[in-house]
Amino acid sequence: MKQESDVLGRMAESRSTRGPAPLAAGVVVLALALTAGACATSDKVTAPTNNPPASNATACVSGTIQLSSSQAARVDCSAGTTVTLAGGGASYLVVPNLATGSVPDAAVQYVIGSTGVSAAGSVASAMLAPTADVATMLSAASAARGPGPGRLQRAFDGALLRMSARNVASGRWRATPGAASAARASVAAGPPPAVGTLRTFHVISTLDTIKIKFKAVTARLQYSGSSILLYVDTLAPASGFTAAQIANFAQTFDQVLYPIDVSAFGPPSDIDQNGRLIMLLTPVVNALTTAAQCTTDGYVAGFFTGNDLVNVDTTSNGGEVFYALAPDPAGVFSCAHSAASLSDQLGATFLHEVQHLINFSQHVLVQNGNEEEGWLDEGLSLIAQELGAAYYEAKYPPPTGRTSPLQLFPDSAEGYITDDLVTSYSYLLQPDTASLTLHSDDQLGLAWRGGDWLLLRWLGDQKGGATFFRALVESPLTGTANIERAAGEAFPSLFGDFSLALATDSLPGIARGSIPARDRFTTRSLRQMYAALYRVAGPSPDVPFPYPVQPQALPTTGSVSASMHPGTMTFYRLNSASGAQTVTLTFSTPAGAPLAASLHPQLSIFRLPPGS
Repeated sequence: MKQESDVLGRMAESRSTRGPAPLAAGVVVLALALTAGACATSDKVTAPTNNPPASNATACVSGTIQLSSSQAARVDCSAGTTVTLAGGGASYLVVPNLATGSVPDAAVQYVIGSTGVSAAGSVASAMLAPTADVATMLSAASAARGPGPGRLQRAFDGALLRMSARNVASGRWRATPGAASAARASVAAGPPPAVGTLRTFHVISTLDTIKIKFKAVTARLQYSGSSILLYVDTLAPASGFTAAQIANFAQTFDQVLYPIDVSAFGPPSDIDQNGRLIMLLTPVVNALTTAAQCTTDGYVAGFFTGNDLVNVDTTSNGGEVFYALAPDPAGVFSCAHSAASLSDQLGATFLHEVQHLINFSQHVLVQNGNEEEGWLDEGLSLIAQELGAAYYEAKYPPPTGRTSPLQLFPDSAEGYITDDLVTSYSYLLQPDTASLTLHSDDQLGLAWRGGDWLLLRWLGDQKGGATFFRALVESPLTGTANIERAAGEAFPSLFGDFSLALATDSLPGIARGSIPARDRFTTRSLRQMYAALYRVAGPSPDVPFPYPVQPQALPTTGSVSASMHPGTMTFYRLNSASGAQTVTLTFSTPAGAPLAASLHPQLSIFRLPPGS
């Protein structure tokens, strides 16, 4: 199927761009390295609870951690290496993780081992079992859309954001006089220009953001809405929009998509004080990529640049602008884009880029601070895309709006959710190789992006959705410090429980509602979504399992020697022997010492219910 090949293509790209060479699935190096010492623990361990943990760690564990079924513990291992758990046949999910965003992104060698483990549980078969049959997620309508923006969109998006960060940090770009106050003020916007009015814009005309070039274009205002002013380049192909098409197109962005972004992340600045976002459709954007590139690397669908908000030279358009390709049915400027397909092609990109615009204007103009760290800014833009899917899911409950009544998502939602789903699956296949807290927008690997979508989705589920997202955007802080401020909780406690939830979100054979809310996602069922992807593209080297998290059983003797990057986690299963009163778990450097405190090394532990 066409949609299956598209999915597999994106998965292959993810593997080739994630950075360090990935380990073969399910393979680690075994070594006989015994360790000693004791891990420190949060008070979630000493008094097991399923409520959010306190952020401070207590003294080292001196006794045995007792967990009931479906209870969790987070153990701080920066000052010790050993923890003791109750045995008696109990099974545990053990998730080592490095909860930091402030160290170099380099692989960290570690050893994990245990005593009192049952040989009977060497293969965690229940954790691997597929769930009930889920119908094909992607529809024929998805295949009919053809190639999407793809790699070139991500590369250009990232390069522009990094260019903005460089210029703001160096002082080369600075806000125009009065821009910050205009960004803060609730100014009554003046009347918009009349439809048909002409205006000149300066548009980036090259993918090279180091030797950047601009082209002056004249555009006509075609639509004036409550949120959007839509301009179309006068040199756009005459065969583009009909009057009815442009009205329908503009109303979708004005009345549906723009309000989604603003409701979740707050309003952008308004330095031109027109009370609206300018959307410019121009073939200059089409021409950023060749027709040949469209079929191999995708194309640039649209972008935002901080140049318009904080630059004072003549290339700045002095306002909030989203640039997008123009309809070009005959492919005059690059690959063909029909007017009818433009909403599908631009919707997710619009939501993604407008979040970047809001985030940049709030951090740089309103808060007079630094641009948000790339990984967190990108994660929020992926949430913005997913919110577009959620809108159409609510509008078309099953079985409506679907080519097949058995589809998981309606046709109209697929363009907003598919990339999040595919890249997050790729991340979860090897989550210890792609940091979630140390990447920037100009690094093209897909897997970390999917992982950051999962992190922001879980945080939103736990901390209030749009209220939490808006607190991240309207903040003077960046990175993990920003998350701590918005969540009111230390990042290690958040990251440790998020790491667990990736596996415990929906255990096969266990009622999902019986899993504590802290240890699962509340707005999405990961197992249901990934089973749907498996129906389309698996089993294959890229989609080998119905659920991508594959815990490795700890050996009955000896230890596992492996590595993980800061800001990642990995998954193990520990099955205690029925005759063992306790089981001892060690987590250390290869030399047997505690891992560096700057890494925030910790073990997240979940006692698995019987039958899981």
